[in-house]
Amino acid sequence: MTERYPERKIALVTGASSGIGEATADRLARAGYKVYGTSRRATPAGARSFEMLSLDVTSDTSVEAAIKELVRLEGGIDLLVNNAGFSIAPAGAEENSIEQARSIFDTNFFGIVRMTRAVVPHMRHGGGRIINIGSVLGFLPAPYLALYAATKHAVAGYSESLDHELRTKGIRVSVIEPAYTQTQFDAHLLEADSKLDEYRDIRAALGRRIRELVEAGDKPGVVADAVLKAALAARPKLRYSVSGRASRLRFLRRFAPAGLMDAGIRRDLHLDRMPASRSGTLVVESGR
Repeated sequence: MTERYPERKIALVTGASSGIGEATADRLARAGYKVYGTSRRATPAGARSFEMLSLDVTSDTSVEAAIKELVRLEGGIDLLVNNAGFSIAPAGAEENSIEQARSIFDTNFFGIVRMTRAVVPHMRHGGGRIINIGSVLGFLPAPYLALYAATKHAVAGYSESLDHELRTKGIRVSVIEPAYTQTQFDAHLLEADSKLDEYRDIRAALGRRIRELVEAGDKPGVVADAVLKAALAARPKLRYSVSGRASRLRFLRRFAPAGLMDAGIRRDLHLDRMPASRSGTLVVESGR
């Protein structure tokens, strides 16, 4: 693969105050981009290698104002990295209200739609790259994380369709698919708002298991390296698996028998070892 380092190209990274977004913004800046990160919360000035803009991806007005300001400052934008998002605490799907479903989609999916609609007009004549941070949960099921997995499936489908639409205008779209990543797992988790006693024990057990997997996961810099690879590729791929684990999961999803994949997911999450519900009935079945 041929890589081309930018001549002071302009990059915008949403959700750059910490974790994957911060690592990505720093990696791009060190590679030669002029980088603007965004956060919807005020961030203290520090020794960052990039500048910060205030932006809330759930607000049309905020998105439009931030892009207008960036274009005023720099004259355009060459790379958009859509990273802003949040997860939900493990819970049964029936424990999350419709309002919570709207909330997580408004950030994780519609936030990408808003950013894309705002940026594409400024890329249409000069080309550019849009890189969306997805997840292996964009092609795998996630028991007790159904809403989060649904948003990442939506991101994957949107990205693939968008890439077909925009490539004739010199714009390419890629989706980065990390597995478990060492981020602040508990920092911005959305707790279920309709908790049921039947799921109490499994919520706690699965929360502990996911925390273990996150702590043993890839560092945010590994994801940032994949973003840079996609940004610089002369012929970018649609999907980039971040690590060996993510690549194996992608391979297995494509080629392994469905029953084997199903059993592997349950084994990895210890689903068949989960405690009984308060009523004494098993919360999960032993298989399909």
